[in-house]
Amino acid sequence: MQHRHFLIHKPHGFLSQFIYEKKRPKKLLGDLYDFPEGTMAIGRLDEDSEGLLLLTTDGMMSEIVRSKTVEKEYYAQVDGIITTEAIEQLKNGVEIGFKGIRYITKRCEAKMINELPYCIAEGRRIREERHGPTSWLSVTLTEGKFRQVRKMTAAVGFPTLRLVRVRVGTIHLNHLNAGEVMEVKEFQI
Repeated sequence: MQHRHFLIHKPHGFLSQFIYEKKRPKKLLGDLYDFPEGTMAIGRLDEDSEGLLLLTTDGMMSEIVRSKTVEKEYYAQVDGIITTEAIEQLKNGVEIGFKGIRYITKRCEAKMINELPYCIAEGRRIREERHGPTSWLSVTLTEGKFRQVRKMTAAVGFPTLRLVRVRVGTIHLNHLNAGEVMEVKEFQI
């Protein structure tokens, strides 16, 4: 069987899945493109997050990408102007809750971002400027706990307002606009 692979810029408000059986209707990945049967998302982005999502019909590829050796980079817009002290805390690991237990995140890369790439642009409006300043930072992880980046930035006093995954391994979001899907021959992780 010839497997198929896709890159997608998941928009805000969509679930990273194809089936949702609860009562309230939700926007699903299948609403964006006619994917072949058996397509699965590799990893997830929560409904409030956006950005790069890899999809494939190859379950083994999913295992490779989700491994703890592949970096995932996120741009987070946070409440307030993030401090160098907070960035250092993020780099060294912070305590978050995961499945009812306290967990110390692994060391990661984190830095302030002054200019956003075109594919992120202004995006959806988060809130009125009168409610205070915001800033952007890059966080690069090799682990992926439930809502981890959001929990990490909150733990250092700067809650995430907007979260965009921009890179998985060597694959970048590049110029995919929200909702765009691109089929690729293979994933060059």
